[in-house]
Amino acid sequence: MGTHANAKLGPAGRRELVRLIREGSTERAAAAALSVACATAHRWSVREREATPDERVSGAWAADASSRPHRSPRRTDRATESRVCEARERTGWGPRLLVAQTGVAHSTISAILRRHGCSRGPRPARREICRYEWPCPGDLLHVDVKRYPRFAREGHAVTGDRSKTTAEKRNPLGHDYFHAVVDDHSRLAYGELLDDERAATTTAFFERAVTWFQSHGIQTQRVMTDGAWSYTRNRSFAELLAAREIRQIVTPPYTPRWNGKVERFHQTMEREWAKGLRYRNHEARNQALPHWLEHYNERRPHSAIGGRPPISRAHNLSGHDS
Repeated sequence: MGTHANAKLGPAGRRELVRLIREGSTERAAAAALSVACATAHRWSVREREATPDERVSGAWAADASSRPHRSPRRTDRATESRVCEARERTGWGPRLLVAQTGVAHSTISAILRRHGCSRGPRPARREICRYEWPCPGDLLHVDVKRYPRFAREGHAVTGDRSKTTAEKRNPLGHDYFHAVVDDHSRLAYGELLDDERAATTTAFFERAVTWFQSHGIQTQRVMTDGAWSYTRNRSFAELLAAREIRQIVTPPYTPRWNGKVERFHQTMEREWAKGLRYRNHEARNQALPHWLEHYNERRPHSAIGGRPPISRAHNLSGHDS
């Protein structure tokens, strides 16, 4: 039990107060030394004197006592509580529906369920987290798209000002679409800001990404995408994968953790690039992207790979191969 919010003394101060009294100080002198009332000194002296030997050794006597009364004569009888809990377990209903079922007042049912720890239904068990990493660069590439809004002036994320002019409301600037590919083993990332996420745009981007990874000695074997139509209903994308003998893995619905490495990359990128600096407009923000990507790949330490930059796990390290 924690210390009362308005307590003048904590457990250590209470023990010090009693120590002064036991060493010969009067309760008035001990209280004055610790700037508390004489009644406070007397109360803790009595508490320590009436404590058991084990409580004295552990110091438990100096902790706040429960404010629960020793007797509750108006508490609901056990038979009614059992009947309410049984109805709750049988039906799964809340207090509103249990009123008609049991004949007990709504507030009383709420108190009973809370007292017995059944006011909320059991939470479904979470699936065990399965962390994985493919053994070689190129074994699996994670692909995803994130939208970034265009802006003509600094926004509320950095200024706190959410007001907009009439012209800004009537003529929204749209979004830039950041297409990203992250290698599962090395965390090496490739990305481009494009105007849309249509099928042709997605296919052309991924072809450039595969070529970029090849320049770093990484031969793509598999690619993981979500169920977006530009990945799963895109004939040109499927033909590109077939021509390069790349296997596609599509994540099930509502399972972003499957593609977690690129999702986590998006978080880092938004925090450090999109919102890490103040840009006068989206064009200035976009111009800073290549520099940030170079920093991420070649210099920024990555905690998941031992504090090294992603490029350290690639075959063709920058400047090592001609």
